[in-house]
Amino acid sequence: MMPADKTSSAIAPTIWFIVPLVLALAGTWGSLYLSIGMELKACPLCFYQRTFVMSVLAVLVMGWLADRTQGGLFCLLCIPLTVGGLGVAVFHEYLVVTEKLECPKGLLGLGTAPAQSLAFFVALTATITWSARTRLAWLPGGVLLGLVLAWACVASAPPMPGAPAEPYMQPADTCRPPYRGG
Repeated sequence: MMPADKTSSAIAPTIWFIVPLVLALAGTWGSLYLSIGMELKACPLCFYQRTFVMSVLAVLVMGWLADRTQGGLFCLLCIPLTVGGLGVAVFHEYLVVTEKLECPKGLLGLGTAPAQSLAFFVALTATITWSARTRLAWLPGGVLLGLVLAWACVASAPPMPGAPAEPYMQPADTCRPPYRGG
């Protein structure tokens, strides 16, 4: 009876480690597909978000290869990265909603690329946090560090160019200021 209990208790953490790992892999693939497959040009905010998701993937893959029994620890290490990406995604979508930026459509034309990134980071942050639930005492520090990283990315991003004097001739293939002419 003891081995069965031990096995079943070891399976649950493994599953909750695999879910964020698969999400991070999907997010990395989606980000690369937007640039390579759809030939969109990533703006600085897009690059920051891409860096965060790829960093999450790197930590989770290396953690899984090193020690599959410490999934909760590796997910805890990813909390600053997911919160950082989430913070940049929130700011990026804020710029779209307030019409300071117009951004290209995302995968399958379902919303903009920043809106899809925001939805992705909400899901990734939730699953990473759930997977790190056995170490929640460290969660506030990870969240705070993630917020500092998000602020640093946003504060250090290059300034946006001004709105164009003439309408754009091509549909958006990157995030850009909208045309405001009459």
